[in-house]
Amino acid sequence: MTLLLTPGSATTDMGTVSVSVLIPVYNEEDNIAPLCGRLIPALDGLGRSFEVIFVNDGSTDGTEAELQRVASDSRIRVINFRRNVGQTAAMMAGIDHARGDVIVPMDGDLQNDPQDIAGLLAKLDEGYDVVSGWRADRQDGFLLRTLPSKMANKLISTISGVKLNDYGCTLKAYRRQMLQGYRLYGEMHRFVPIYARWQGAKLTEMPVRHHPRRHGQSKYGLERVLKVVLDLVVVKFLTQYETKPIYIFGFAGLMFMGLSVLAGIYAIYLKLVDGISFILTPLPLLVTMGLVTGVMCILMGLLAELLVRIYFESQGKSHYSIKTMLNFDEPPPVDRSIRD
Repeated sequence: MTLLLTPGSATTDMGTVSVSVLIPVYNEEDNIAPLCGRLIPALDGLGRSFEVIFVNDGSTDGTEAELQRVASDSRIRVINFRRNVGQTAAMMAGIDHARGDVIVPMDGDLQNDPQDIAGLLAKLDEGYDVVSGWRADRQDGFLLRTLPSKMANKLISTISGVKLNDYGCTLKAYRRQMLQGYRLYGEMHRFVPIYARWQGAKLTEMPVRHHPRRHGQSKYGLERVLKVVLDLVVVKFLTQYETKPIYIFGFAGLMFMGLSVLAGIYAIYLKLVDGISFILTPLPLLVTMGLVTGVMCILMGLLAELLVRIYFESQGKSHYSIKTMLNFDEPPPVDRSIRD
C-alpha cells in the first residue's frame, strides 16, 4: 500500500546529543561490525556528541545478534522490529527515537562512506537546512541500477520542481526541525528533501563517495523505482490539494461534463446530418463510459489515500512494531502496528 507524508510528532526529547546517525538494516549481518569499525572513529573525529541508531527491519539472518554485540558501546542504540516493514518505516522509527539536533540517515551496506558525514555537517554549518548526498561516481550496475535511477531522478526533479541529481542516496543531513511534525509511509523517505524545500528549507547537494557492496545482496530493483514514481504522484497531490480537494474533484467533474456535452453534440450531428438514430451508434456511450471509468478510478485512488491518512492518524497506529530496544531509557511502546 502506498501511504503518505502526514503530520505527526517525535517521541523523544531533542537536543541531548549533537548528531544522530540513523541506519536501517535488513539481513546485513556481515556488514554490521565493519560498518561500526569505520563509523565510530569517523564520528569521534567530529568533536561532537553523537549516537548511532540501528533499526533492524525484521532481519532473518544473524543481524540482530551482531547488533546486540556492537551495542556494548552505549552510544550505539538498537531497535529491532518484529517483522520486515520497509526502509521508510525503519527510518521513521529512528527519527521518532533520535535525540540529535542533526539527523544523518545512511545505508548499512558499507556503500556510503562515514567520512563524508563531516562534509555534510560542514554544509549545515554554512546555513543550509538539508544537505543531500550525491553519488556522482556510482559503483552499481549501469543497466539495472544506475540508468533507472538517473531516469527516476530526472522525473522526480521535473515533477517536483526541486532539482537534485540523486534522490536515492540515503546519506543526507537534516536539521532536526526539518523532520519534526511529519510521518513517513510507503517509500516517502526519499521525498523529504522535496517536502522540506516546499516548506522553505534551504537545500543543497554535495558529492559523496560510493563503494561497491562487498557483502549481502541489494534490496533495490526496478519494482522499487515504479513504487517511487507512484509515491511521487501522491506527494504532489497532497501538497497541492490536501486542504482543497474540491479543485481536483471539480476539475475532473467539469472535464467529464464537457466530454459528455461534446458526445451529445456529435450524436445530434449524426442524427441531423446523416439521419442516424441515437440508439444506433454506440460511440457516445462507449466514449462516455470509458472516460467515466478512468476518472472514477483516479479519483477513488486519491480519495483512498486521504482516507488511509485519516485512519492511521485518528487511530494513532504505526507501520512498525518494535520487539526489543537496546541502550534506550524508555521501554518499547505498546504494539499498535497494523497487521497484514
